[in-house]
Amino acid sequence: MDWIPVALVTLLAMGFNYTNGFHDAANAIATSVSTRALTPRVALAMAAVANLFGAFFGAKVAQTVGQGIIEAPNGHLGLVLCAAALIGAIGWNMLTWWYGLPSSSSHALIGGLGGAALAAGAGVQWMGILEKVIIPMLLSPIVGIIVGFLVMRLILRIFHDAHPGRTRRGFRYAQTASAAAMAFGHGMQDAAKTAGVVVLALTVAGYQDGGDQSIPLWVLVMSAVVISMGTYAGGWRIMRTLGRGIIHLDPPQGFAAEVTAASILYVATALRAPISTTHAITSAIMGVGATKSLKAVRWGVAKNIVGAWVFTFPGAGLSAAILMWVLRPIFI
Repeated sequence: MDWIPVALVTLLAMGFNYTNGFHDAANAIATSVSTRALTPRVALAMAAVANLFGAFFGAKVAQTVGQGIIEAPNGHLGLVLCAAALIGAIGWNMLTWWYGLPSSSSHALIGGLGGAALAAGAGVQWMGILEKVIIPMLLSPIVGIIVGFLVMRLILRIFHDAHPGRTRRGFRYAQTASAAAMAFGHGMQDAAKTAGVVVLALTVAGYQDGGDQSIPLWVLVMSAVVISMGTYAGGWRIMRTLGRGIIHLDPPQGFAAEVTAASILYVATALRAPISTTHAITSAIMGVGATKSLKAVRWGVAKNIVGAWVFTFPGAGLSAAILMWVLRPIFI
């Protein structure tokens, strides 16, 4: 098959990867910036570097996205399917970014793949989606709230008699490490998902054997570099929502939220589950904030965020399905 269609799909994948970077940059650094532990540009640079390195440790997630979500047909139809899924996910990313809603780029991509596959008459691995996507999607926010609450309560207990000023300064320094850990986890999850779509395109085009689960090094490097560039571009609208919209964070709270979210990302990656970094950090912030009181959390903002979560799958899926119906007669 001609390599040009594959190159175009790869470019679309990198376009999605870039929007993923600036859309989800807030996940890693919003808490550190809002507590003034890091300046915005320093935080973005640190997150970009951590994303870059994290991408090389997410091969298991890439394999799930590339082979465990849909059964893409070979040839041009499979490539058009990939293109429709990516364009639908990019559109959803841009829409939620414009409104400052920290929705899940991961679920936008998976929803796009599912919607495009249904429109193309291709198989969808519903059991794989249930086990690797739906169940982790439902569990990760619950775990984030509970663990975030417990971690913050532990911090409050340990530092109950500590000097407030010195404690805040200490946690500002500690947030440099926790934000880097969060960004590393984001790279493991999100750059790897894009790499999985590129491998899917290579497979349906005949450039990689369907039984080969390896991720070419050039795909990982490209995904890592592009998501790092997108991260450095920043996502200021979403950063404001996460950093100030849910609760006014102080350094100990920011540290607790980042440690909680990073831990969830590492466990999910080990289990090959492509979860949302957005769900992990947002739910952790809610759990941390609830240690003050339930009234400390701005539940109205939280409700808008949850609404974006709920509509991400069908929204991105419907967009991709419509694009599939439009593109198929043109390119097939």
